Amino acid sequence: MIEEKLATFAHAPIAPGPAMEILRLSLLDWCAVGIAGRDEPVARILRDQALDEGGAAQASLIGSDTRVPARAAALVNGTISHALDYDDTHFAHIGHPSVAVMPAALAVAQLTGSSGKALQEAALIGAEASIRVGLWLGRAHYQTGFHQTATAGAFGACLAACRLLSLDAARTIHALGLVSTRASGLKSQFGTMGKPMNAGIAAANGVEAALLAQRGFISAGDAMRQPQGFGPTHHGEGQENALDGLAEAWLFERVSHKLHACCHGLHAMLEALGQVKAGADPGRIEVQTHPRWLSVCNNPAPDTGLEAKFSYRVTAAMRLAGHDTGQPGCFTDALCRDPQIVALRDRVEVTVTEGLSEMQARVVLTHRDGSRQEVFHDLDAPGTLRQRQSRVRAKAVSLLGLARADELWERIGAEAPPDAIAAFLKG
Repeated sequence: MIEEKLATFAHAPIAPGPAMEILRLSLLDWCAVGIAGRDEPVARILRDQALDEGGAAQASLIGSDTRVPARAAALVNGTISHALDYDDTHFAHIGHPSVAVMPAALAVAQLTGSSGKALQEAALIGAEASIRVGLWLGRAHYQTGFHQTATAGAFGACLAACRLLSLDAARTIHALGLVSTRASGLKSQFGTMGKPMNAGIAAANGVEAALLAQRGFISAGDAMRQPQGFGPTHHGEGQENALDGLAEAWLFERVSHKLHACCHGLHAMLEALGQVKAGADPGRIEVQTHPRWLSVCNNPAPDTGLEAKFSYRVTAAMRLAGHDTGQPGCFTDALCRDPQIVALRDRVEVTVTEGLSEMQARVVLTHRDGSRQEVFHDLDAPGTLRQRQSRVRAKAVSLLGLARADELWERIGAEAPPDAIAAFLKG
């Protein structure tokens, strides 16, 4: 039974190893993109609302000195850290683990006065659980239109909170039942402020469910799998083998850290185009991709910077024109109207190619002299841990500056208390 397995996993011992090392990289990445996104319009709106409402001073907000209730902090911080769409992704279930789980873990860790080690362990449990629940739901859930970051992420956020609250198995199962009736989020929000809010909703739902279960709130013990439960009613496939090896093999180790501030479905193409000579002006650009991405990031002619983050044609044009897609500030409404970008965009054709995985892209450029150039990239080759550390730390430096990025990395490596991490997020 999935609820019992997840409840047991929530309190499983964690041995040092690659999964925890990568979790620390994701914590660095989450903090960096959260700080970088603190002044986005969606960040200001939600943070201002939380500050206006006030309440118990339990947890910190990104970009503010004022504390708010834990579930409000989770909502705001989850949204802010996903505002730039620059956070990590796991392709096993096509979801963003950290933006749903880290805000929940940090808020509850501050509320409970937990240690830095406890915070990191809870975050790892939650991130892994979100991936496993996403696999349990299967691709039918995602293809129907549900946003896995918000739905599967809510279950991961819940388990992270349950671990930090030291809930027993029975109360953890009640928390899972509660979050199953709260988990929500649609792909129809992609390209709008609603997309990052999906991450915040997941974090807040997880915190709320765990806190209510702590108080003795009762829910259905089989709310995930029964005929009218979350899985069956949300087009879940109920793939029980998704939990095989739980607490022994860590799927989170395959998380992918973004190096471009846009939908991860575009990254294989952008990395491939990095092999093309800067300033190239081909007459035709054919982007070959997996069919699953066409319903996610194939906006042919976006009008806004947010929409551009989900456009093969515009991001390909940006890359060819020399724009740094690793800088969030490049994605603007004005860019979508730039004559050079529009001219390049209109030469891009997106096609489906059999044999390409969701992690791969091929680009064929036909130059004006009739010559052809073919470039290819596979994201499913993340490199060694040392290489990943180098790239994620370089990204943090680009967003925070060298001194602040190094200070944050030192705090994470030293398992600094949650308040010390939260203090850094004030900006």
